[in-house]
Amino acid sequence: METATILLRRWRETDAEALYKYASDPEVGPRAGWPAHRSVEESLEIIRSVFTNDSTWAIVLRETGEAIGCIGYYTHAMSNIDIGTHDCEVGYWLGRPYWNRGICTEALRLMVDYCVNVMHFDNIYADHFTGNPASGRVMEKCGFVDTGRLNRCSQLLGGDSQMVRVYRYSPEEQQAEGNMVSKHTNS
Repeated sequence: METATILLRRWRETDAEALYKYASDPEVGPRAGWPAHRSVEESLEIIRSVFTNDSTWAIVLRETGEAIGCIGYYTHAMSNIDIGTHDCEVGYWLGRPYWNRGICTEALRLMVDYCVNVMHFDNIYADHFTGNPASGRVMEKCGFVDTGRLNRCSQLLGGDSQMVRVYRYSPEEQQAEGNMVSKHTNS
């Protein structure tokens, strides 16, 4: 899956240093619900044990070939929130030097396209800590609608003390409004 700026690909062990470079930033992980990485070795272990599934991709800057973030989807069984059996939840994070450049929006559009046109999920959900409204703006730019639900997600770092705001993307509603994502996924 790719655009002119980024491509989404599977994580590789050779991405460990880049992962550590961005995931060790204390402003990145906690916003996404996980602790900052403490070493390249820890980042390598995350690649080996967490990022080896078929639903997690590195966000790679085409210009440099460097992994600068992560995006993926979770089925209802793994979701942080209560969703239907034919729905999924998407999650993402991006290295701080790349914030506010439209990259996360591009990545989420690619993921929505994949979840709708390849995986055929009924609805796609996403959430963000209420203290991170920029993530909600990314969701809204991609057609997600605030459900009005606020949840606690105890499995996330900070999830016991912070609420997450839940958004939903409905392919059916988007199609009715003429806003369906295009089929531009190259997997």
